[in-house]
Amino acid sequence: MEDSKQIDSKNDQAAKSRMPLISFGNTGLTVSRIGFGGMELAGPPRAPDLSVSQATNLVHAAMDLGINYFDTSIDYGASEEVLGIALRKRRDQVIIASKCGCLAEEHAQDERSHVYTPSNINAGIMQSLKRLGTDHIDVMQFHGNPTMERLEQEGGLQTLLELQKKGVIGHIGLSSRKPYVSEFLDMNLISVFQLPYSALQRQHEDVADIVSRFGRAVVARGVTARGSVAKVWSSVPIGMSEGQAQTIWDKAGIDDLIRPMPRIEFMIRFVVTNPAVNVLLTGTTNISHLEENVTAAEKGPLDHDLYQSVLARLTEAGSTAEEVQYRRGGPLAR
Repeated sequence: MEDSKQIDSKNDQAAKSRMPLISFGNTGLTVSRIGFGGMELAGPPRAPDLSVSQATNLVHAAMDLGINYFDTSIDYGASEEVLGIALRKRRDQVIIASKCGCLAEEHAQDERSHVYTPSNINAGIMQSLKRLGTDHIDVMQFHGNPTMERLEQEGGLQTLLELQKKGVIGHIGLSSRKPYVSEFLDMNLISVFQLPYSALQRQHEDVADIVSRFGRAVVARGVTARGSVAKVWSSVPIGMSEGQAQTIWDKAGIDDLIRPMPRIEFMIRFVVTNPAVNVLLTGTTNISHLEENVTAAEKGPLDHDLYQSVLARLTEAGSTAEEVQYRRGGPLAR
């Protein structure tokens, strides 16, 4: 279990940079607004083929920019191992969030490849500790969109509570989406909620607001829609069908509203503007892109009138907080 000196070290590291900081719900932690999405360290075929040296340089660059929140998972290929190497001498300067329920020694291919039994969760977390080269993980999130019934039947929640008492994990979190996440909103035991959220995918805007009002932390993933806005729509955001993101963007006339602001800057600042969101996960292996993301976050919320105009147009174009379809799937596992 980390002590107050370790937490202060993490906060001091981020404070030395220009990175905006924010309280992390009721956890007592202070986090950088931009978090590092560890899926980009998975290795082929899910992510670029980086050498250990390249990956270490990327992680250190993120830290030097003030990023102190690193999100990874058992089933993100080589991500945990690479992070462990990169953070070997700087562990006390970061907050590590990983995930459980994934099959130990395997890389899950879909949502069915998750088991929430004590044996699998314990094995997975012990494996994560070894890969990450640490004796504790700051945030441990249930992965794979479990239902409350599954966690109760298989013993997953009780297992994390026991590990929390032992100091093996700091805070319990949930990485999920509608409709599964709704069952957990009134559970005080879960202090961190990771949700899909961007200007083009606002389905969880209402969930984030509820979570925040109860004093718990919100981590947004998919903030830049997999960079599709800057890639001439060549990538498909997780949870959307092909062409759907561009259709919403064009129909809403976002370019006309934000010009000359770069599209990626807009996507980041749109989420920064939402007071319910604490950390915005962005994934990249390009240090220049990482710097641009930090610069965007540094600029802070969008102008009030611009934000309201954007919300109105997005709603009319089909990006709303209503119960609309969020498609399953994503990049193939390693």
